[in-house]
Amino acid sequence: MSSWYNLFPRYPWLSLYIWVIFCVLPFFFIFRTSEPINIGIGIVMVFLYLLCYRFSFKSQSGLVYMWLAFEMAINIGLTLLFGYVYLALFTAFFIGNIRRPVGFFIMYGIHIALTIGAIVAGFFIEIELFLPQVHFLILTLIGVVLLPFNLYNRNNQEKLEGQLVYAQERISELTVVAERQRIARDLHDTLGQKLSLIGLKSDLVGKLMIRDPERAARELQDIRQTASVALNEVRELVSNMRAARLPEELTRVQQVLRAAEIELTVEGEARYEGITPIVENVLSMCLKEAVTNVVKHSFASRCTITFHSVSEYFSITVADNGIGLLEGREALPGNGLNGMRERLEFVNGTLQIQKEPTGGTALTFKIPSILRNIVEE
Repeated sequence: MSSWYNLFPRYPWLSLYIWVIFCVLPFFFIFRTSEPINIGIGIVMVFLYLLCYRFSFKSQSGLVYMWLAFEMAINIGLTLLFGYVYLALFTAFFIGNIRRPVGFFIMYGIHIALTIGAIVAGFFIEIELFLPQVHFLILTLIGVVLLPFNLYNRNNQEKLEGQLVYAQERISELTVVAERQRIARDLHDTLGQKLSLIGLKSDLVGKLMIRDPERAARELQDIRQTASVALNEVRELVSNMRAARLPEELTRVQQVLRAAEIELTVEGEARYEGITPIVENVLSMCLKEAVTNVVKHSFASRCTITFHSVSEYFSITVADNGIGLLEGREALPGNGLNGMRERLEFVNGTLQIQKEPTGGTALTFKIPSILRNIVEE
C-alpha cells in the first residue's frame, strides 16, 4: 500500500476532486482566523495529519493503531479549533482497509464516537462556526458511518474472490492429476488384459507347434489380431478416452478365458436399461479386472459371470471354482481389488468378496441405479 493513490482512495467513495478539496479546504478554515499563532498551529496540524495518514499505510504491525490514534486526536483538534471535521473521512477510509475484524470494529466505534463528540462539543463552544455548515456535518457523519463498512465488505469480497480463484486453480491441478492417474490405470488394465491374452496364446502355440501345427497357426493369427486390437484401444483411450461397453467387454473376456482354457458360463444379459455411460464404464473395467484375476490367480477350470437385473441397482458377479482370492482374513495383495474399489466408490458402488461353498471366490460389483436419476437431473 505504498503507491501514490494511498493518499486518496483508490476506489473513491466520492469524486477524486472532492477528496482533493478536502485536503485543501482546511487551509481556508485556518486562514479565517486573524491570529498568526493559530494559523501556524493549524498548518502544522494539517501536515502532521497527512504525515500520520501516510505512515498508517506504511505500517505493517500494531503501529497502525498508534497512527490512527494520532489522526483521531488531530481531527478533534481541527474540529474544535477551526470547525473543520472533514478529514475524518480520510480516517474512516483507512479504517475500512483494516483486515482484522476485531481491530476494525474497535477503531470504527472509537472513530464514530470521537467524531460525534467533537462536533457536539463544537456546537457548545462556538455555535456560530458550526451552525452554517450543519448540512455538510450531517453528510460527513453519514460518510464516517458508511464508508468504513463499504470498504471493509469490498476488501472481504476481493479476498474471497482471490481465494475462489486459488481454489479453482487447485481444483484444476488436482483434476489434471486425477485424470492422469485414471488414464494410467486404464492403460494398465487395458494393456494388462491384452498382454495376458497374448502370453497365454503364446504358451498355447508353443505346445501346439508339433502336436497341431494348423491350430498353432490360427492361434498366431489370433495373437496378431489381439495385438492390433490392443494398439487400437490404446490409441482410442489416449485420444478420446473411449468408454467401455459391457457387451464389448464380455466378448473380450470370453476370448481371454477361452485362451486360458477356462470354461465360461454367462447368466443374464450384458445390457442394462437406462444405465449411464460412466456406470457402464466402471462395471466394464471391474469385469475386466475380475476376469484377469481369475486367469492369473485362481487356477480355476470354470468361471461364471452373472448379470443381475434389479431395478434398484446394477450388479455383476464373477465366480470361479479355483483356489480363491481369500486366504484367512483378507484378500491377497496385487490382485487389483483396490483399483476396483476406487472405481466403484466414485459412483457410490460396493465390492463384495465371498468364498464359494464348493471352493473358489465370487466377486460382486453393485452400483445403485439412483445415480442414473442424479446424472439426468
